[in-house]
Amino acid sequence: MPRNALLLLSRLLLAALFVPSGFQALANISGTTDYFASLGLPLPSLAAWGTGLFELIAGLAILVGLQTRIAALLLAAFCIAAGFIGHYGQGGDDPMLAFLHQQMLMKDIAIAGGFLALAMAGAGAWAIDGKSFGIGADAT
Repeated sequence: MPRNALLLLSRLLLAALFVPSGFQALANISGTTDYFASLGLPLPSLAAWGTGLFELIAGLAILVGLQTRIAALLLAAFCIAAGFIGHYGQGGDDPMLAFLHQQMLMKDIAIAGGFLALAMAGAGAWAIDGKSFGIGADAT
């Protein structure tokens, strides 16, 4: 498969996680706030709004290939932070729940790896950043 097609597919698959998640967080801001409060985060309402907006906007940037390298680096850092805040050491005495949280942490770390690869490769030609639109240097 050509490079630009694979980069587009990568962007679509990664954005498919963050755009709906950001939208859902904002659509149910009270539930998102309650979840962040249960994690012991300070200012859970601010964290809920910030997280929802970040996931939605950064996910859309990845989707259309706008400032892809920056968005990908920010999302990689977000995945690592969110994974450790939301999953590290969670599950208590329930072995199945502890295993689930461990797997979710590893998923977040793996997604961060995908974003780091995208940050290195760039969006490709089929993106706002791409040469085919005459405004970027990511295409090859």
